[in-house]
Amino acid sequence: MTQLNDLPPITIQFYATTPYACSYLDNRLARSQVAAPPRFINDDVYSELIKSGFRRSGEFTYRPYCDDCAACIPLRIRVSDFLPDRSQRRAVALHRGLTTHLCDLSFVSEHYDLYQRYQESRHAGGGMDQDNRDQYSQFLLQSHVDTQLVEFRDANNVLKMVSVMDTLQDGYSSVYTFYEPEKSASFGTYNILWQIEQVKKAGLSFLYLGYWIKESRKMAYKANYRPFEIYLNNAWVKSDELNRAGSI
Repeated sequence: MTQLNDLPPITIQFYATTPYACSYLDNRLARSQVAAPPRFINDDVYSELIKSGFRRSGEFTYRPYCDDCAACIPLRIRVSDFLPDRSQRRAVALHRGLTTHLCDLSFVSEHYDLYQRYQESRHAGGGMDQDNRDQYSQFLLQSHVDTQLVEFRDANNVLKMVSVMDTLQDGYSSVYTFYEPEKSASFGTYNILWQIEQVKKAGLSFLYLGYWIKESRKMAYKANYRPFEIYLNNAWVKSDELNRAGSI
């Protein structure tokens, strides 16, 4: 297993971006630390980066590197400890009839049309609702690591959801999921529980959900999947320990 400290210093380098408008918190500037070059980030190195709080967007592996903010906190679920609540169990029952299909990491018009409907409904005005085909492809279809693209269809073979996941040494990283914006559905909840089951079936330990942002409506939901672990001060800490300490 490759460890970050074992890598020659010339192999992976890290650089900080210039400040840009934060996508999640109003009136704040963000910066990212990016691992480069992407072609040197193989599956083993990528797994270690994820365990150190990084994420992937297309070919780029990054983590928050903001000057005056630490709101983005990496969160993962240890699947052996997770217990769904009543609402989450209802979501599983509601969408139990969906079937899954593993697809090539390539452009499919049907997927892109669903992506646009999702963005227009859930993230209108955030920039991603204006993504053209090239931007969509760069975001979700470019990868140097072991990536799966899974589509979910109903009994009538209608596409309802698409999920992109990366396979790690110790689990899966949930890269992005988009779905039909139906008011009566619970596709997002169902998808996370489905991914938890895939981690279990693979005999792995963790589902990495990216960044939990308590102050952001779009990102606060990740703490609903308890118990969870968050990455603080270069270590993963269990949510029940934080509860006892009154930290969350």
